[in-house]
Amino acid sequence: QVQLVESGGGLVQAGGSLRLSCRASGIIFSIYAMGWYRQAPGKQRELVAAITSAGITNYADSVKGRFTVSRDNAKNTVYLQMNSLKPEDTDVYYCKTRRGVFDYWGQGTQVTVSS
Repeated sequence: QVQLVESGGGLVQAGGSLRLSCRASGIIFSIYAMGWYRQAPGKQRELVAAITSAGITNYADSVKGRFTVSRDNAKNTVYLQMNSLKPEDTDVYYCKTRRGVFDYWGQGTQVTVSS
């Protein structure tokens, strides 16, 4: 059974930093791409950053230069380092992976950036 568990969210002032973690179980973590998404109430979930099994990354334009996605295959964990946070980064953040035709999501972690 695939499980993704996020942690690291919280309340931070604008300009601050947070690091999110997502630990995976039930999959051979090293062979799967991982993604970070975020969603505000009433809005669609959007891709923030992703990292392939080879370590290739891509980012939403809104976070380029501020966020960094990385992975530690030995720990079955993907990270999202978020710097220079802005109030508009306030959202619930989710990690996701896909195995076959199925998408697996974590439960989400709230990030709140105060102005």
